[in-house]
Amino acid sequence: MAKMISPQIITPSTFLPIPLTLTQKSLFNPQFSAISTKPIMKAWFSGKPRGAPLAATASSTAAVVPGDIADVLGEVSIFTAAGEPVKFKDLWDQEEGVAVVALMRHFGCFCCWELASTLRDSKERFDSAGVKLIAVGVGTPNKAQILAERLPFPLDSLYADPDRKAYDVMGLYFGLGRTFFNPASVKVFSRGESLKKAMKNYTIKATPDDKSGVLQQGGTFVFKGKQLLYARKDEGTGDHAPLDDIFDICCKVPTV
Repeated sequence: MAKMISPQIITPSTFLPIPLTLTQKSLFNPQFSAISTKPIMKAWFSGKPRGAPLAATASSTAAVVPGDIADVLGEVSIFTAAGEPVKFKDLWDQEEGVAVVALMRHFGCFCCWELASTLRDSKERFDSAGVKLIAVGVGTPNKAQILAERLPFPLDSLYADPDRKAYDVMGLYFGLGRTFFNPASVKVFSRGESLKKAMKNYTIKATPDDKSGVLQQGGTFVFKGKQLLYARKDEGTGDHAPLDDIFDICCKVPTV
């Protein structure tokens, strides 16, 4: 059964486009996952989630989210920065644990480095609140290691999703228009000092070998057990969720 997330959490500009009927089978159909072997120019310009029909319109005050979204995401397998496969359901307590899941852009994106830097600097606050930080980037584990070593970033909170499976499950934007030409990306230029600091040891070598991955946008989610408390997708490159909003949600949730 689908459930409504409060409009205070998801606004018309940040609605979550997830299919009403969400299954692993439909999400990982070859026509959606094998984008590196088929023409992708249409997808590049569409600015829409890959293979995920909209379940809400821009005029909505809330998104319709499948009640089993945590179960579906939980079965998605990604990699630790050390290269070990792990499923989302094993990353936090599925009963009462609180987790911030930050699906960042690719590891070679300077905005990804900025977000990772912000999350790293906030980790102590997350830890003190009993909140598990899960930062996921697009690329292979060796690309994650480059970011972790040079930024630096704690390896135990960093994960790699080279096939962007979690991004598809959560219906995040993908395309050339969203990556380079969306008005939401303009706000990046107001964070010059933050970007400069994060890029001190930046290297383009962290960019995924599969270059289609650079067109993937990110999003941020907060779970308590299997309950989705907060969901926000990036409208464009660098359009990250306000950290104060995330802290506000985390601080309101009793942790065990």
